[in-house]
Amino acid sequence: MLGSGQHLQYPFWFGGSASCFAACMTHPLDLDIRACFRNNGFFGLCSGLSASLLRQMTYSTTCFGIYEELKQDFTTQASSPSFPALIAVASASGFLGGVARNPADVLNGRGLEEPLPGCWPNCMRAVLMTASQLASYDGFKRLLVQNASMEDGLTMHFSASFLAGFVATTICSPVDVIESRIMSSQESKGLAKLLADVYRVEGVSWMFRGWVPSFIRLGPHTIAIFLFLEQHKKLYRKLKGIKEADAVV
Repeated sequence: MLGSGQHLQYPFWFGGSASCFAACMTHPLDLDIRACFRNNGFFGLCSGLSASLLRQMTYSTTCFGIYEELKQDFTTQASSPSFPALIAVASASGFLGGVARNPADVLNGRGLEEPLPGCWPNCMRAVLMTASQLASYDGFKRLLVQNASMEDGLTMHFSASFLAGFVATTICSPVDVIESRIMSSQESKGLAKLLADVYRVEGVSWMFRGWVPSFIRLGPHTIAIFLFLEQHKKLYRKLKGIKEADAVV
């Protein structure tokens, strides 16, 4: 039983564990399923899964764990963190998660020739992804409770995570497009000139090229992460004998 105003502290690794379960569920969305079946049969769907799980165990464990720890520092008996505070906390967590993830990316695809190849781009994208997923999820949960009179349960978790996936895809889509254009460019040009050339040809629509495929991949993954995370928390409260009404979620 928690005392009045006392906040329940969940294990640091819950976010990483939930992300690993989500990766197992949604990993086939990242694959050419027809080619995988043709070349390797059913087990072809597991191609690259170990690398995905390694990223979740490093990046997601760090992001979620630090986010929950820092969020507690902004939580008082009288109030919860403001949305700007959640964004700041999630951004800091995402940056540290990007640093933690980089060695896994190096081992999986880049070798050990450089100590921190791609660390800065990884960290910047991790900041955007974590802020748009974690902060928006908590923000949408709060809005759904206050304005839609939803109870804390599966329907609310699904709704908030779906909206968080939508926000995360929209925020990260322009960054992914820029990265893709830089990698496919046949000539060396600065970022400003590249963006100017793309804008002149395509207008603002370039920012959301490939948005739908990105959402098909990221949306279900985001939903699965938070559904698994909430079930982790629910099971933890049950094992600790904490009533749902006593827990601050």
